[in-house]
Amino acid sequence: MSDKELGSRSSTTGSQDPEDYLAESLSLLGVEAVPSDNSLSYGPLKLSVASKLGKANTLLADQFFSPSLVFGELIERKRIVLEGLTVLELGAGAALPSLLLSVIPAAPSLVTITDHPDPSIFMNLQDNLRRNANLRSGSCKVSCLPYIWGEDPEPLLKEARRLNPNQQGKGYDAMILSDLLYFDSSHRDLIKSLTLLLRRHPSSVAYVGAGIYTSEATCSSFFSLAEEAGLAKEEGQVEPDWLGTMVIGRLSREDLAKHKANSRWWTLRWMS
Repeated sequence: MSDKELGSRSSTTGSQDPEDYLAESLSLLGVEAVPSDNSLSYGPLKLSVASKLGKANTLLADQFFSPSLVFGELIERKRIVLEGLTVLELGAGAALPSLLLSVIPAAPSLVTITDHPDPSIFMNLQDNLRRNANLRSGSCKVSCLPYIWGEDPEPLLKEARRLNPNQQGKGYDAMILSDLLYFDSSHRDLIKSLTLLLRRHPSSVAYVGAGIYTSEATCSSFFSLAEEAGLAKEEGQVEPDWLGTMVIGRLSREDLAKHKANSRWWTLRWMS
């Protein structure tokens, strides 16, 4: 998200602070924020979110949200398989999906994790990488770079070339956008980055997640822009039960099923 958009909130929130709005929305849905102490374990991973300093609060980087848990479950169950590919996550926060991909046996060849360069946000992201570096699959290279949506993508493309000099085509094979649609004023910048960073190949894919606290109109606005940019969406299935096997903090399977029920996810692929 660009600095010029920090004062512009989604039309769903009005004048209310976005964090307060989301907390109230989750409460009404019967779902507690995850977790209360800014840390979470997912299987072997030990993760934290940014402290409420700088832009972390404004950009909602100081919380865990349900879609990242859902992507974790999809990775566990091999419904997202990116073995040997190059992967980029935008607005990663705690980077749960990216880091989980990096530690499984069928890992990508490269995972590049990005978030806003605000010190509170980016230092927490670096801490998560360091804390879990010993778990990394030997076949997977992991890097972490600051990035603001809509800005020059060349540093990220250069990173892919540096770590994968034999890669075919420009860009990443797969991208992850977990719970980034809430701020509709950022959609054009997000689409710009997506189209410049996703490799133009029929097999390339972007995984997009959103909580149901992000309105249908806001989601539709984003996907209309994606279609104009040449990307076709397909909505993924969300089963009612939690089907992952890894232990996730102190959350019960019932708790996890509630978070899952309050999430949606899609894939985006280049139109033929």
